[in-house]
Amino acid sequence: MAGGKEVKTLLLSQDDLLKVGVTNMADCIDVIEGVFSLIGKGDYLMGGPLQNEHGQMIYFPDEERFPGMPVSGPDRRFMSMIGYLGGKYKICGEKWYGSNPANTSRGLPRSILTTILNDADTGAPFAIMSGNQISAMRTGAVPGVIARHLARKGSKVVGVIGGGVVNRGGLLAIKTAVPTIEEAILYDINLEKGKKWAEEESKALNIKVSVTTNIEEAIRPADIVAIATGGNVVPRIEKEWLKKGALVIFTGDADFDPEAYSENTVFADNWKMHQAFIADGKEHPKGLEAVSVVAPSYHLLLAIQAGKFDEKKVRNLGDVVNGIDKGRSSDDEIIMFVTGGMPLHDIAWGKTLYDRAVKEGLGQEFCFFKEAYWR
Repeated sequence: MAGGKEVKTLLLSQDDLLKVGVTNMADCIDVIEGVFSLIGKGDYLMGGPLQNEHGQMIYFPDEERFPGMPVSGPDRRFMSMIGYLGGKYKICGEKWYGSNPANTSRGLPRSILTTILNDADTGAPFAIMSGNQISAMRTGAVPGVIARHLARKGSKVVGVIGGGVVNRGGLLAIKTAVPTIEEAILYDINLEKGKKWAEEESKALNIKVSVTTNIEEAIRPADIVAIATGGNVVPRIEKEWLKKGALVIFTGDADFDPEAYSENTVFADNWKMHQAFIADGKEHPKGLEAVSVVAPSYHLLLAIQAGKFDEKKVRNLGDVVNGIDKGRSSDDEIIMFVTGGMPLHDIAWGKTLYDRAVKEGLGQEFCFFKEAYWR
């Protein structure tokens, strides 16, 4: 951190983070649960005038305006996600990332992420960290916290919609938070890829994992449905397929009729952030469609925009964590839970790992600048 006449910053690589437990899901779930408590109390800030922006995104044009300028496409974006987190943290931070599906053909992950932690008083960056593992774990941990508080007791089957990195972390978190889980049924449009994913997860989690290309087969038996598809594939799900007592977690968007929301209970990770999505849509030439790439709540927002759902009915997870909202009311209640992704989670998990790294003497410290350089 800043001290004297110089600012020192610690660089932490992916290997450094692995050594201090970045993939420890049980720890991550506890940290993220604490973040939801702070959100419920209001001890946080995110970007924008509403103080609840998911992030500031570069909207690429549909056609190339100048040579080399990127054009829009599914999951093609740059975004800066910023926030301040209070409680025991009292720091600012950012998740900065670029996303391009073409990366996978280059042997790179679709998104490449950096986590930056700053002193909230001076603004000095005291840590610059490899962000992919931090983001993957905190994204996965959110369904774990949701399931811990809102899944029907004794839940056994998870319907996994989309066999990718996000649902890999989400299934791990759900199994960690709900020990009664015995089986997962994966729906994926790529059967061969799905078979490999299912085999790997079955061995990793010691549960039965099967795969199907029929989405209904993954939904009907499920006590918990975890949705996280990528690109321009938005799965269509009929509300009649949902089992009584099911918990549906939107880490990615899905096409439900508005009645699925109005007839059931709707929770959000932080509804103020989803209201900010609506505000962003009003400012963009494409309207609400512009935020569909980052808003798993997109179809719920459409229902609100069409006057088919009253947003006042949405409840927040932070209130459940803090004991203000009792959460689930019965074993038959179907709960629809929309998420959006918040930098506050990256900040908290990143700071937890940073503290461990400092204790173990890991990372590479460098002088960010000295007073003499800028005088």
